[in-house]
Amino acid sequence: MSWIVTGMGAVASVGADAEEMFSALVAGRSGIDELRGFDRSRFRAQVAYEIDDRPELGSDEPLRATRWLVQAVAAAAADAGLGDDLSEVPVLVGTTLRELRSVELSWRDKIPFHVRDLHFGTALRQHFRAADTHTVVNACSASLYALALGADLLDLGHADTVVIAGVDTLTESTYGLLDRCYPEAPDRVRPFDRNRRGMLQGEGAVAIVLRREAAGPGPAPRIHARVRGVAVNCDAYHPSAPEAKSIAAVTEEAHRRAGITPGDIDLVLLHGTGTPLNDEAESEAISAVFAGVEPMPHMTAIKSMTGHTAGASGLHSLVAAVLAMRRGVVPPVLGLTDPVEAVSGFRLARGVAVRPAEPMRLAQIDSFGFGGLNAVAVIESTEDRP
Repeated sequence: MSWIVTGMGAVASVGADAEEMFSALVAGRSGIDELRGFDRSRFRAQVAYEIDDRPELGSDEPLRATRWLVQAVAAAAADAGLGDDLSEVPVLVGTTLRELRSVELSWRDKIPFHVRDLHFGTALRQHFRAADTHTVVNACSASLYALALGADLLDLGHADTVVIAGVDTLTESTYGLLDRCYPEAPDRVRPFDRNRRGMLQGEGAVAIVLRREAAGPGPAPRIHARVRGVAVNCDAYHPSAPEAKSIAAVTEEAHRRAGITPGDIDLVLLHGTGTPLNDEAESEAISAVFAGVEPMPHMTAIKSMTGHTAGASGLHSLVAAVLAMRRGVVPPVLGLTDPVEAVSGFRLARGVAVRPAEPMRLAQIDSFGFGGLNAVAVIESTEDRP
């Protein structure tokens, strides 16, 4: 079974839509800048990958995550020809923190915020008449978990079309928590580099429209890609340390569901957070799954430019993979100047974008979260239908 992606929308620190975001990634433009949303004097780290839409430096406002979510869903729905009426379409949103920043501003600064707006369904109903909305709070793998659930809805015949989305924003409490996790304050996200210091948060939202491929009346939809398989697992191995064996297992299950072998994969969008534990576990799992594959697939990690967009990160990588295969270019891993030994055999795009001589047809997207929440998707490039 496969499902088709007929619409895409995205916003991140490096771009206000999917095309702009991808062009920035290919050019190696980072969204990192001085922390703008709150007082930097309270933290060791001084930078983040924020969307620059606040009224002024050092100030903040509520419902920014909701605003981006609406923007991404509107773009994906328009791209798919759905318009602004999603009353018959389930919407699944993956997130880590929902509107926690709005709660912080309400509690400390007395900025008005109604509890009903904690649920993204409130805004989705107001903007799109969406009546069937669900929020998946599965840490940093949330949007790929939502993708798996959306695919299940299609398989079971509960829907013909679903919208899958992801969104997250910086919060002061989470920034402070992460600021105390690392021996040195991170200055940027540097996946798989010996000089990495840890993870930094990014902001953004992303949405895709997914539907069954069965032919029906009316014009054929535009197809961005096929989702060939999605696999998830949760090992509860450790609150924050990923387990390589579980990552390898979920990757092999995604390949099995997609009906492919590791040698069929042309491109891997790595989770790549730039933390020692994640880099070690992911590189070990990739080495195990792709053992004996020559040449290895091309690989990249876009968090080096977007930061860790948490609940949105899996679908951000999926959209990047779709456009990478379409345009025949792999964005670089920015800041990867001294790779760790564990990735010595990987075909990582370093420094500048890579344009493979052969077409890229199949891509793997990795997404892993706290508590052993692992998700991997396999997508296939397609030609647009007229």
